[in-house]
Amino acid sequence: MKHLLVGGIIFLILVMVPTKAMATSWAYPFVVWDNNLYVVTDEVVTDVGDRIGQVTRYSDMEQYGGNFSNVYKKGTNYYAIEGVSTDQAIAVKDQNGTYVKANWEKEYNYGFALPVGWISLIAILLVIGMVFAYWIRKTSFR
Repeated sequence: MKHLLVGGIIFLILVMVPTKAMATSWAYPFVVWDNNLYVVTDEVVTDVGDRIGQVTRYSDMEQYGGNFSNVYKKGTNYYAIEGVSTDQAIAVKDQNGTYVKANWEKEYNYGFALPVGWISLIAILLVIGMVFAYWIRKTSFR
């Protein structure tokens, strides 16, 4: 009975904890630089400034941290655009040597974090499970 209870609690926790979704297609081509996501456009940039970074990880299947892209290979360089804040846009040097504009979309947060509500629910279920297990143990020895 004890093993069944423990197994049930573990099952409930696994069912309730959200898992990371895997994607094989993306809504748009993007690059991530300095914890910001930029949507890549077809607009060619001619006023290229200083190099500011590069793609450190590429994948068309999963999300990653760092300077990540779903279209450009590792080593692809990012550049500032003369007269444009990097809060608005950056330039990406594509495989043909052309600089294309990537517009700022949003802050990019990568990583697994449980919302406070989930943590509270898991804690409550664990306490209920422990009380139930204690009650079963106490009543089974009489």
